[in-house]
Amino acid sequence: MSHDIPFYDVVQIGYGPVSEIMALALARQGRKIAVFERWKERYALPRAVCIDHELYRVLSALGMGKELPAVSHAGPQYRWFNAEWKELLSIDWSAESISGGPEVNFVHQPTLEKMFEDVVRACPNVDLHLGWEALEATQTDEHVELVVRDVETGEKRRVRGKYLIGADGANSLVRQAIGASQEDRGFEADWLVIDVLPNAGVTLDIPPAAQYCNPQRPTTIVPAGVKDGRYFRRWEFMRLPHETREELEHEHVAWKLLEPWVRRDQATIVRHKVYSFRSLLANSWRKGRMLIAGDAAHVMPPFMGQGMCAGLRDDWNLAWKLDLVLDGKASESLLDTYEKERRPHVSDVIDLSMYLGKVICIPDAAKAAERDEAFFSGKVPPPPAFPSLIDGILRRGKDGSVQAPAGLLSPHGTVRRGQREGRFDELVGLGFVLVSRSAAAESALGARQRAFLDALGAKRVVVTDEHASAAANAWLDVDRKFIPFMQQHAIDTMLVRPDFYLYGAVPVAGEVNQLVDELAADLQRHGVSLCIEPERRAA
Repeated sequence: MSHDIPFYDVVQIGYGPVSEIMALALARQGRKIAVFERWKERYALPRAVCIDHELYRVLSALGMGKELPAVSHAGPQYRWFNAEWKELLSIDWSAESISGGPEVNFVHQPTLEKMFEDVVRACPNVDLHLGWEALEATQTDEHVELVVRDVETGEKRRVRGKYLIGADGANSLVRQAIGASQEDRGFEADWLVIDVLPNAGVTLDIPPAAQYCNPQRPTTIVPAGVKDGRYFRRWEFMRLPHETREELEHEHVAWKLLEPWVRRDQATIVRHKVYSFRSLLANSWRKGRMLIAGDAAHVMPPFMGQGMCAGLRDDWNLAWKLDLVLDGKASESLLDTYEKERRPHVSDVIDLSMYLGKVICIPDAAKAAERDEAFFSGKVPPPPAFPSLIDGILRRGKDGSVQAPAGLLSPHGTVRRGQREGRFDELVGLGFVLVSRSAAAESALGARQRAFLDALGAKRVVVTDEHASAAANAWLDVDRKFIPFMQQHAIDTMLVRPDFYLYGAVPVAGEVNQLVDELAADLQRHGVSLCIEPERRAA
C-alpha cells in the first residue's frame, strides 16, 4: 500500500447522479475532490425518469441550463384510474411552477447522467477513480481516511480528505461507518419495471402518464425521457402474491404484460427488471467529518418521482454549508443543520410517496372497491402538500417557532433591466439574495447591515412590475413570478438562501434591518465569521 497519501477537500464514494452533482457543486467552489466508484462504467440503464422544477433550477444554476431542454421534456397530467378507467385523482405535472416552467420534467437517466459526467470531467479539480472499491472509512479530528482497492489488480491505496460524503447507495459503507440505523416506514412491494423504446414512426395509444389501479394487475404507465429526439416509455407491473420475482423477469412475461399496450413489432424492450420499492430513512446523516446523501440516507417508493430529486436536494443543501466551512468562515456545527433541514423534508416526501403507493398497491378486488368508493364519495383527503423546510437556519418568532414564510421555496423567473433579459439566477447571480418590492428597503438598510450583507457576498435587488419606478438595482418581473408571490405572502422584502429557500421575510421595508440582524445572529451561532468590522466600515 502506498505511503504517499493524497489529501483532498472532499472525498466521495459512489458515482451516480447524486455524487456527480455533489462533485460539480463543490468543484465550482474551487474545491479539490476525489470520487471513488467500484464500477468502471456508468450504469447504462435508466432508473429515475423525472426531475421537478426545483431541481431543474438547480441544474441550470450549475451551468446546464442550455443543455437541459435537449435531454428533458415537460411532464403531462398525471392521472390515477380505477379498473374501469374512472379517475380517482389527478396531479398536474404540466402546470406552471414557482420556479418557472412545468412542475415536472421527464428525463432519460443515462442521457442526463452523460451530461452530468461531461461537465464533471471538464473540472480539473475533480479526480475520478472508477474501478476502485471503498473498503474502510475512518476519521480523526483533522481528517477522514479511506482505504480503496483497484477491483482489477487488487492494489490498495489510502486517501485523506477534510470530509467524506457517502453517496454510495442503499448499502452505504459510510452509513455503516457513522453507525446509523435505518427507520423502515413499512412500505414494501415488488414491481417489474420495463423500459420501452417505440420504433420510429410508431404512435402508441396509451395515457400520457397514468396509474392504472386495477387489482388484477396494478400498472404504471409514464414517459421515460428523450434521447436523440426519440421518446422512451416506462411500464411498471406490480408482482401479485402468487408470483415469484424470478418468473416475472423472463422477457416473454414482460411482452405478455405489455400486450394490451404495445406489440413486439412496435417497440424494443430496453430493460426489464424486478425492483423492491421500499421506504427507509437513516436516523443519522453525519458523524464528525463523514456525511451521507441520496439513497444512502433515504429510499422511497417511486410514485412521486422524487427519489433522485431528493438526493440532489441533499447536494444543494450541503454544498453551500460546506462552502462556508471549508473557507473557514463557519464552524463544523453549521453541518448539523444539514440533517435538521433535509431529514424532515425527505420524511414528508416519503410519506407522500407512500400515500400514493397505497392507492395503487391493492391486488385485492374487494379492497380496491372500497378504495374506489372512498375516492368517489369524497371521503379521501387530498394528498398532502409538497413539503417546505421546517427546521434549521430559518427566521423564528419570539416563541422560537419558524416564522412564515420562512422555509418556503422562493420564486424564480425571467427578469429584465434595460437591454438585459434572462433568468433571475443567471443575471443576478447565486448565493444569498435580498429581494425587495421597492427601493424603500434599500434606503432603510443600515450601514452595519449593509456591511454584513456585503461580507456575506449577498446580492441586493428590487423586483418591479411595469407600473413601478425603476431603482438602480431594479429588475422587471417579466413572468410575474416575484410580485404575486410576495403579495400573496404579504412580503415587502425577503432574504433568499443560496439553496433558494427563504430564510425569512418582512411585511414592511422598515423591518429590513431586523431581518438581516437575525440572519447574522443565526449564522453567528454556527461560528460564521465574516472578518468584518461593520461599524468601522460604515464610518
